[in-house]
Amino acid sequence: MSELSRYVRQSKLPQIGPEGQKKISRSSVAVVGVGALGSVTANLLARAGVGRLRLIDRDFLELQNLQRQTLYDEADLKTNLPKAVLAQRKLQRINSQIVIEAEPSDLNPETLEDLLEGIDLVIDGTDNFETRFLINDFSLQKKIPWIYGAAVGTGGLAYVILPGERACLRCIFEEAPVAGTFETCETAGILAPAAHWAGSFQAAEALKILAGKKEAVEQRLIKFDLWKNEFKTIEISSLFLCSGCTRNEFPYLSREKETRTVTLCGRNAVQILRPEKSQMDFSGLAQRLSTLGAVQYNEYLLKASIEPYEITVFQNGRAIIQGTEDAGQAKAVYSKYIGG
Repeated sequence: MSELSRYVRQSKLPQIGPEGQKKISRSSVAVVGVGALGSVTANLLARAGVGRLRLIDRDFLELQNLQRQTLYDEADLKTNLPKAVLAQRKLQRINSQIVIEAEPSDLNPETLEDLLEGIDLVIDGTDNFETRFLINDFSLQKKIPWIYGAAVGTGGLAYVILPGERACLRCIFEEAPVAGTFETCETAGILAPAAHWAGSFQAAEALKILAGKKEAVEQRLIKFDLWKNEFKTIEISSLFLCSGCTRNEFPYLSREKETRTVTLCGRNAVQILRPEKSQMDFSGLAQRLSTLGAVQYNEYLLKASIEPYEITVFQNGRAIIQGTEDAGQAKAVYSKYIGG
């Protein structure tokens, strides 16, 4: 199968052309979060021929995800594999001619350099502002473009950050919103087409940048509501305001802003991040926990159902405690059953 025939409908576009397609095929993109937005964006970029896709996601698949995360199906639920691995396998079957890397990892100041090494552009498929501000600081420091996207309820937001050329995300929002002060998919729900619209916008803007047509990139903040049929563009001042743009200060990179626990959107769950890296002994841990509840594991993660909690532990010691949104309680559960 020739590359020409695969991408012929795309390379015929005068906006892209054969040269633009070549640039796309030589590019490397990281998609951080392959859930509702990221699975759409990664799917479109894989089909468009992006040369290398790195899929970064800290989570695993649940039944409720299937309502909007169209890369996955019911059979995937039975595999107990991380989303990043599931997405990589699905997309590699869609396009075997590109390189697709799965990173079932948490993006934090400790892992950032390794996970985003050699990347030309970053796509935001996350569900929290702390990770977005981390990406934003990395983008400013390395002069790498990234594309913000969010969807909740029936609408969402999207914005393209080009370091040194326009205001960044911190210039717009200043600080990450305080938990509980804004709607989440748990409190407001989510309409699947809203996530898909935002993801499609991200993919389109990414292709403009990768094809060398940066002048075509949307310069305004996009706000939309599909239920109300409202689409707004918000002008962003070219004046840079944040300490990252004006003074090269990157507090999210220095771990100054990092939390060691993260409440997961719509999950009744808390993620626990260990300060030191570990190599988990799943066999021994499974043996210890098997007397307390059902346990299953593979090379990527161990899952234990210990009422009223479900504990998922990854190879580096990171864990998701489902059954509580209280960070202290989650830490206590981790200490009780996992140790440390």
